[in-house]
Amino acid sequence: MGLDATGSGTGPVTVRRGVPAGAERRAAELYWDAFGRKLGPALNPPGKAVPFLAAHLNADRAVCALLDGQLVGLAGYQHDGRGLTGGSARSVLRAYGPLRGPYRLLLLALFERRPAPGQLVMDGIAVDPGMRGRGVGSLLLEEVAAVAAEQDCREIRLDVIDTNPRARALYERRGFTAVRTEHTPYLRGLFGFGAVTTMHRRVGTEGGEEL
Repeated sequence: MGLDATGSGTGPVTVRRGVPAGAERRAAELYWDAFGRKLGPALNPPGKAVPFLAAHLNADRAVCALLDGQLVGLAGYQHDGRGLTGGSARSVLRAYGPLRGPYRLLLLALFERRPAPGQLVMDGIAVDPGMRGRGVGSLLLEEVAAVAAEQDCREIRLDVIDTNPRARALYERRGFTAVRTEHTPYLRGLFGFGAVTTMHRRVGTEGGEEL
């Protein structure tokens, strides 16, 4: 794959396909650090959410960044009906109980996104806080673009919330353009954001400067 970035360890950051065996818990921790505020109402408390995510990761629906063999970032994507984060309705009910589980299922349903024909939908990107600003996010996005090209997709789609301008700036630098914004003020009190912007990038185009 040939991509690397300067890290703080003894070697470069490298990118690989799939979550390494044994790194599921670490992947879940990174994912929760990035999206816990948004997913918290559905999956809190963190002590239950992180093990749940780790147990239901689809490891083959991720590209991962490694530094000295340690997971420092990952990006998930949907393909053939499966995304990075899994877990059936039954597993949610089993983990959270028959009384609270149905309400959590309703909240999780708000985040479901189905790709249009020819689209690869990203399922979140998470980078270790200590590695942000060192090009890791760019490496992950370009590897997702390579996956999309191999799957004969015409474009990549992602959604970014209004409270994450840093992520949106990264996406714009890597060739994504906003196509629509859905204002959701009724979700601000619950999830902490009031608008979601959908962004597209044509497969085969390269992003700009490294982040």
